[in-house]
Amino acid sequence: MTHTRVFSACFVSLLILGCTVVVCLVDERVTAAPASTIGYHSAETISDAIGGSTLPFVCGTNSPKCVDYCHLCYDFYEQPTMECLSQLVEVLCLFNFEAAMESLNSTDWCVWGNVNSLYSNVSFCTEEISDCLLIPWPNPLVEQIFVDIHSKFFKDCPTEELSDPPPAIIFALVITPICLIPVMVSLVVLKTKNGDGSS
Repeated sequence: MTHTRVFSACFVSLLILGCTVVVCLVDERVTAAPASTIGYHSAETISDAIGGSTLPFVCGTNSPKCVDYCHLCYDFYEQPTMECLSQLVEVLCLFNFEAAMESLNSTDWCVWGNVNSLYSNVSFCTEEISDCLLIPWPNPLVEQIFVDIHSKFFKDCPTEELSDPPPAIIFALVITPICLIPVMVSLVVLKTKNGDGSS
């Protein structure tokens, strides 16, 4: 019984000591100045080093091109908007992608090895511009862009996993149960008529 009390007293004192250490650490973190980091998804107001002009909105800093993207949006739309994103993606991402796709034969469009890097580049480009403008990615505009890309370039590509079987197989699978039903009913009626069935 005394061992339990000693253990309980030690446990309670360690618990109190641990809580005070944690509270002190939390208090130190609260009083310390927050560190600002420039990273993948961090944001800050961008100041142009050459002109010294500051944008009136927050701009992403995940790419060195963010300053240019934000300045273009500010010059034409006064803020980062979906219209600005649409124009930037159209000019910077889709133009290059479509030119590269047109340089390939249409039969090469369905070979993933030929279009993998082009597709990845357009995906990265849309993500980079969206992150710079602090617009969530993916978004409805980007989704529609990829739907348009697929309907324009990849609609005739065969997909082995999702293709329908040939019409002859579909016909056989549908007609077999339909033909078996009257045969089974006829057998049951004949068997009961002859009195062979025992209940």
